[in-house]
Amino acid sequence: MKKVVKFGGSSLASAEQFKKVGDIIRADESRRYVVPSAPGKRYSEDTKVTDMLYHCYELAESGQAFTKLLNQIKERYNEIIHGLKLDFSLDEDFETIRKQFTGKAGSMYAASRGEYLNGKIMAKYLGYEFVDAANVIRFHKDCTLDDATTNKLLAQYLDAYEHAVIPGFYGAMENGTVVTFSRGGSDITGSLVARAINANLYENWTDVSGFLVADPRVIKNPEVIHTITYTELRELAYMGASVLHEDAIFPVRKAGIPINIRNTNAPEDDGTMIVENTCRIPTYTITGIAGKKGFVAVNIEKDMMNSEIGFGRRVLQAFEDNGISFEHMPSGIDTMTIFVHQDEFAEKEQQVIASINNLAHPDSIDLESDLSLIAVVGRGMKSTRGTAGRLFSALAHAHINVKMIDQGSSELNIIIGVKNEDFEDAITAIYDMFVISQL
Repeated sequence: MKKVVKFGGSSLASAEQFKKVGDIIRADESRRYVVPSAPGKRYSEDTKVTDMLYHCYELAESGQAFTKLLNQIKERYNEIIHGLKLDFSLDEDFETIRKQFTGKAGSMYAASRGEYLNGKIMAKYLGYEFVDAANVIRFHKDCTLDDATTNKLLAQYLDAYEHAVIPGFYGAMENGTVVTFSRGGSDITGSLVARAINANLYENWTDVSGFLVADPRVIKNPEVIHTITYTELRELAYMGASVLHEDAIFPVRKAGIPINIRNTNAPEDDGTMIVENTCRIPTYTITGIAGKKGFVAVNIEKDMMNSEIGFGRRVLQAFEDNGISFEHMPSGIDTMTIFVHQDEFAEKEQQVIASINNLAHPDSIDLESDLSLIAVVGRGMKSTRGTAGRLFSALAHAHINVKMIDQGSSELNIIIGVKNEDFEDAITAIYDMFVISQL
């Protein structure tokens, strides 16, 4: 058995958390490859090390004094080193960082040092080999991942080591220029490592015991999703559910490697298993509920629209020409509605309306703002009769007016539109109907 284990920033914020992580790794000899994040917050008012590094580099880049802040960052790491009673120093590394900041090596280099330094401490603490991600995660000149080269380099490097620590979040171009993924990119590093070594399992350790059926900021103590497919995960992640970076699923999905989301502070919990497919019957009809606020509906009417070839394309061209992507497009015989992000649309609304009029010549255009989209996702919906009926019954009983309904042909999800003010009540009503009533 070979497992890749990735630990998030909250799991590595202090020496105490490091010890928990060490216990987890040592409890299973198959946990052979470790991907650490930079230290996160130790308490709610604390600052993540990555944010401190960004700010420190901003000072350096603008010619301001940055040594004091850099020393504060160094002290964060020294607290961990001393707490673990390690005979180890990062003095040379911080001197190199100081010189690179003075020479304006770039904000991506600055941000990457959080993972780099934490990786060195982790390797020393565990007695594992340290593998600099800059040597094995390759980026093109346009800062996109060179997937093929990365897989080849990782496989070659890690084949020589039984145990290794590979820092997350960053890599480098062939010339050595450091490049970072987007925030949360350590998840992607773990996925790439798992694929390269042909792991049996990719464990992603964080501060929650897996994916939750609904947002805990809306639903108090929501149930945990025990098993979820990659397709379901994509649907929920697209609508705002965020425990795992959505790009992290692609490398392991292709290789057929499952992901296990686990809780560093509750290692006895099974967490959530993310798989390609499963015959397991879901606990509830739905797998999860997720949603986002801040949409506007652009309602377009034109008599005989359905018989006018190219009408939809011309309408969408108006959005494309103005650099606006659409989320959903429900339509009728003489109407179509385009849902777009309100903050993107508001800046260019008059240009878009003018463009629609010029390209498609509709009878009328109407706007409705301050809308939310909620996705109800679940593989169990396809085989359960009356799911949609129960959904809309729950919303009706909660006195919530549904502005839009959209269901894909896969029957995996139903998306509804409601007013922003009804967002929380709608999620609560759906959760009560499909989860609480089945407990």
